[in-house]
Amino acid sequence: MSMPLLGRRALLGSAGLGVIAAPAILKGEAFAQETKQLEIDRAMPPETHRFKLGEFEVFVVKDGARPSGAPNETFGTNQSAEDVGALLEANFLPPDQFANSFSPTLINTGSDVVLFDTGLGESGRAQGGGRLLEGLAAGGYAPEDVTVVVLTHMHGDHISGLMEGGKPAFPNARYIAGQVEYDFWTDAARAGTPAENGQKGVLANVKPLAEKTTFIGDGAEVVSGITSIAAFGHSPGHLIFNVESGGRRLVLTADTANHFVLSLQRPDWEVRFDMDKAAAAETRKRVFDMIATDKVAFLGYHMPFPAVGYVEKQEAGFRFVPKSYQFDI
Repeated sequence: MSMPLLGRRALLGSAGLGVIAAPAILKGEAFAQETKQLEIDRAMPPETHRFKLGEFEVFVVKDGARPSGAPNETFGTNQSAEDVGALLEANFLPPDQFANSFSPTLINTGSDVVLFDTGLGESGRAQGGGRLLEGLAAGGYAPEDVTVVVLTHMHGDHISGLMEGGKPAFPNARYIAGQVEYDFWTDAARAGTPAENGQKGVLANVKPLAEKTTFIGDGAEVVSGITSIAAFGHSPGHLIFNVESGGRRLVLTADTANHFVLSLQRPDWEVRFDMDKAAAAETRKRVFDMIATDKVAFLGYHMPFPAVGYVEKQEAGFRFVPKSYQFDI
């Protein structure tokens, strides 16, 4: 199926978006005129990356990034700070700092525009995040263009962009989410537990859209060419997605691994935000063993932008190999 390189609308410099240079001018009204509620006060759009996967177009947006200290308090929490720092230094990284980025991904199949996860949203903008809508605009996509929104899981950095100004940010979309995940977060038993704050985010952002949501499990077809895979552990119903088109394949691994060194080279190391740490470690090994064995590309939500690469087996884990020109030829 043929498909234009860009979406149906390109960003035009006007209204509140005049400081952003339009990458192209296509037919249609300016995105700024359609989405007046989004106020942009930055001189440059966020980083984006576009590539072809068979007949599909994949468009990745850097929703934000967050530097942090004390890596061992997030990754390798069952290891010493010295061992965590030594592994980072062996990979040319500082031993006492790390950066975490957020990469919602849009896939244009030619018949559907499918968005995977929605970033930090309004709540992240004061800290420089929540830039998904800007990034989509820079790539020629308006919120109205999105026909399907898929939630890999329901942690705040994946669902907070569902609402904009108290209304659905993607007004023409239907939604797909995991049944196990939704049931966990909406269960009244979460009140008074460490999961209570996460539940509040789900009740505010996800539950209002439940009537438009299809709840799925393992092996469900999102649209033709995109299928869910159960990858529980990071969250109770965490899903990843296999994407295939024109003989090309990409696995969207979401939060299966959240650091390209600490989570991949040492998949057994515990991660602070993995809700079931043993299950998450087993899932990491299973998923990335598959990816390494099949020699396919993956896109990880928190991998270094543009978040796409390969892995090869190495000692007790895997070595990350960033994407270069594989999809350009």
